[in-house]
Amino acid sequence: MKVKIGAFLGGLVFGVGLAIGGMTQPAKIVGFFDFFGSWDPSLAFVMGGALVVYTPVYRWAIRTWQRPIWAPAFSLPTRSDIDWRLVLGSGIFGIGWGLGGYCPGPAFTSVGAGSREALIFGLAMLAGVGAYQVLMRVREGRAGGPSDRPAATVIDG
Repeated sequence: MKVKIGAFLGGLVFGVGLAIGGMTQPAKIVGFFDFFGSWDPSLAFVMGGALVVYTPVYRWAIRTWQRPIWAPAFSLPTRSDIDWRLVLGSGIFGIGWGLGGYCPGPAFTSVGAGSREALIFGLAMLAGVGAYQVLMRVREGRAGGPSDRPAATVIDG
């Protein structure tokens, strides 16, 4: 129960921060990527502010605590390699973000505020996640096992 309360409170703070920073407005995001038109640097300030707050707190917590408050252990990434799927996925994410003006956090925050466009974006994103999972299962079936260990972990939960 404590984990769910912690996740809810973290998500609430994140969503409120996105709304206050204006990051739930696609025009702000598209304006940031409009370098040769009416460029809007506010996204850079929001990201910079987040890094200024997050980085020292993260470093302090990792050094000081044995484990998170509401979880049995820290869940830190173990992979450091860069492969074609990471580059391709990052590219698709960036293109979608630049064209649509939404990434997952602001999209779901905007869905909660009743945005029809964000709902369509969120449903399309979930369809893409589902399609990836189906393709990975088909690929696993042909290969006789998981072809991507990290993805298999996410898929099988």
